Amino acid sequence: MTNDPVYPETGAAMHRGVRPVTLSYKGEEITFDMPGWYCDDSEDGIVTGEDMKVSDRMLNRLKARGEGLLEPEEIRRIRKKLSLSQAMAGQMIGGGPRAFQKYESGDLLPSRAISSALALLDHDPKALSVLKARRHRPISVESRHDGPRP
Repeated sequence: MTNDPVYPETGAAMHRGVRPVTLSYKGEEITFDMPGWYCDDSEDGIVTGEDMKVSDRMLNRLKARGEGLLEPEEIRRIRKKLSLSQAMAGQMIGGGPRAFQKYESGDLLPSRAISSALALLDHDPKALSVLKARRHRPISVESRHDGPRP
């Protein structure tokens, strides 16, 4: 006896598999294999939360293309070019200690600011020294205000 689900409308047995899915965003398209439970007599299927991660990541990739942001592989390539761990990149460039793990897995779309900073650092890796210096510089009282105190 199996615990595989049955298709609610027909009672047909469903099997684990993949089906091609195409997403569109701002004139861009992406087609990928969507895992889920499918039956032979219907185009419909049942997907789990874990399955949905695949489509969520593909949608983030598509949005990155449509918005001109960096995709996960480019983010990883630039971070490695800069010899930064994911946690250090999050601290120095922004987003926090787990941000780059999420950017590189496709779970989180990078902001325009993060994409721009990475593009600049890819062009001029020596500029990372500016971020390193700022990270270790104490903040003075004067620099925290818009102008001189009365």
